[in-house]
Order: sequence, then C-alpha cells, then structure tokens
Amino acid sequence: MAVNRTRTLVVCGHGMVAQRFLEELTARAPDAYRNIIVFNGESRPAYNRIQLSGLLAGDTDESSLTLRPDNWFRANGIQVHDGEPVQSIDREHHTVTTVTGRVQGYDTLILATGSRPAHLGIPGEELEGVLSFRDIRDTRELIERSEKHQRAVVVGGGFLGLEAADGLRRRGMDVTLLHRGSHLLNRQLDPVGGELLADALEDRGLHILTSRSPVRLLGKDQVRAVQLEDQTLISTDLVVIATGITPNRGLAMSAGLDCGRGIQVNNQLQTSDPDIFALGECCQLGEQTFGLVEPGYQQASVLAQVLSGQARDHGFARTEIATRLKISGIPVFSCGLQTPDMRTESLVSQDFENGTYSHLLVRDNRLVGAILVGDASQGPWFQELISDGTNIAPYRAFLPFGKQFCQAAA
Repeated sequence: MAVNRTRTLVVCGHGMVAQRFLEELTARAPDAYRNIIVFNGESRPAYNRIQLSGLLAGDTDESSLTLRPDNWFRANGIQVHDGEPVQSIDREHHTVTTVTGRVQGYDTLILATGSRPAHLGIPGEELEGVLSFRDIRDTRELIERSEKHQRAVVVGGGFLGLEAADGLRRRGMDVTLLHRGSHLLNRQLDPVGGELLADALEDRGLHILTSRSPVRLLGKDQVRAVQLEDQTLISTDLVVIATGITPNRGLAMSAGLDCGRGIQVNNQLQTSDPDIFALGECCQLGEQTFGLVEPGYQQASVLAQVLSGQARDHGFARTEIATRLKISGIPVFSCGLQTPDMRTESLVSQDFENGTYSHLLVRDNRLVGAILVGDASQGPWFQELISDGTNIAPYRAFLPFGKQFCQAAA
C-alpha cells in the first residue's frame, strides 16, 4: 500500500456525534491530520436534531439548529461535502467513492452513518402520507402537511413518538397516539409514571391508546385510515411511524467489516479493519447499540483521544445514562433501574395537587434507579448518586425530598 504524503481523515456522515468528534479532535490535536474531509448524506451540515421537536412545534426556526457556522470548518481546515454520501469503500487501496463518483483516499476512515427509522412491516406503509420523524427533511414535510390536513396518527410512545404527537397537536392537528406497550415510555418509566404522563398529555388534547398496534394502513394512494388488531379503524390524513431505529451498517457490510445489528467495534471504536472506526448510532459494542446522543458524545471524546494518541490504555465504557426530556412542558427523568426486583426497595412520593411523581429504587443502601415525572430538578443529583454508588444510609429517609434535605440530615 502506498503511503500518503499527508495524513488524511475521511468521515462518512455528519450528524451531531460526528460534529462533536470533529470538535474534540481539532481541540486536542489540531495537527493530527493535514486533511479532514467529511461526506455528508444530508443537504446541510450537522444540526441539532434534538431541537427538531421544537421546530415541529413552532418554538424555534431552522437557523437556530446550526451547530457551527461555515467559518468554523474553514478555520479548522475541514472540507464538508453536503448531499454527497459515500457509496463504497475500497479497503485494499484505502479509498472511498461517493454517489457522485468522487474517489477520495484516506489514512483513517470514520463511519458515522447513523441510523434509519424502523418499519412496522405491515401493508400500506408505502402509501402517501406515511412518514417518519428523524431528520430536518421529515420535519419540513410534517409542518407542510399539518397546514393542509386535520388528523394524524402517531405510532410509537417513545421519545420521538411523543415529540411528534405533541408537535403536530400544537400545529392544530387532531392527534391519536398508538403505543403497543402497556404505558408510555415503558423503557424509561414505571406504569404509574407512564400513566401520569399519559393523563397529562390527554389533558392537553392528545388521544392516547396503549397496548394497541396497527395491523394495516388503508388508502388507495393516500393513507386514509389505520386498522387496529381488533378491526377498529381510525380515520387519518397522516401517519407518523416512530417505533425505533435500525443502525445503518450497509456501507460497512459491503466493505466486509464485521457487523451484528450495527458495525462491530472494540472499546476504542475500532472496527475489524484497524484503519476504520465507527461511532454513534451505527456502531455496536458487544451486544449493545446506542440510540441516544449522550453515549455518542462519550464515544466522540474517546475516539478523538485515540486518534490523537491520548487513549492508549483506556477506551469507551458506557456509564449510566439518564433520560431527560420535557414533553408539552412536562419534565421527565429516568436513570438506572425502573423495575423493582426482590432485592430493591421502593421510595415513592406523589403530589396529586402539583402532578409530580417520584419513584426511587434502593438496593443495599445504594440508589440504583430514579423515575421522576412533573419535577425533574433533583434528577442530576440522583444520577450522580447512582453512578458513584454512594452510600445513602445517613439520609435514606429524606431521599425523596432531594439534595438539600439530605445534606441537612447527613
């Protein structure tokens, strides 16, 4: 293999995690690569996907989503080719080829290809008006359709589904949300927390049906109705599918890299090819894939250290990740366990007047789980206790009242 005269880094994909990696790398080792080239499948540089729900709801505009201005890339010597994804990788010759036919050599290749929406696998998904809620293009189309139509059905009671449903409701649509789980956010909340969230959202105008799944989408060309398993029909002009994600591993598989559900990496984010790395939603470490931005940011930091020679003896190990979000003004927090077992004790507090709920799970005088609905102000402290394995025995009885009470009691 010919040795390049200047070291070249090529990044496939330009989402939030890829951008964080670029920022970490250029801050830690600005001279690690003479050439940094990014091939982006989207039409604009990296933007804040977390704020797409605010854009859909009308709380913000597209300009506020930009993560870095154009001059930041110029100042750091980074070339970004928008709307030009990589189509194939030639590992033998260390080149990639984009959809335009451009051939680019690399010394180090980063795969940050993200994920795509999961499908329901039912008849009618191909109909006009059946959409996802993953990127800015989806968001633009949802906004456009909300201005022309009255009714929407959102399938999926996770983060994206709830944000899509509330955003469309705030755009003036009559929205029904279907969730196959027994309660909303069933991977983050317990049944009581999920039901409280559902009650609050219904008070705001959403129609929520749990333990229900569509079996068919009906319509000739345009979707007109959703059929449930009990033959119930829900008339609609729009269906949003938000039932999870699938890692984009196709590029890696075509190149012969080891893949499971995602692109297999070690704890330094290295694939089965020592010159190719992967991070974010497309990668898989052991049996685990990653659907949240926070572990992606942790991976970005580790990979920047690896490529700058600062992480020879350690790598990425997922820490306890907390879920923090606000849906229609309702704060939700979840960290650690959400289901009690034979070795846990539950400390439960509920304020019916203010609509707040707290479920803390304790094992051997250690906090191992926290669920908060309506007031999440103590969430960061609870996360710290969980991550550090702090002995809470001195103030265990005061734990539901928060940090201030516990410090006074200790």
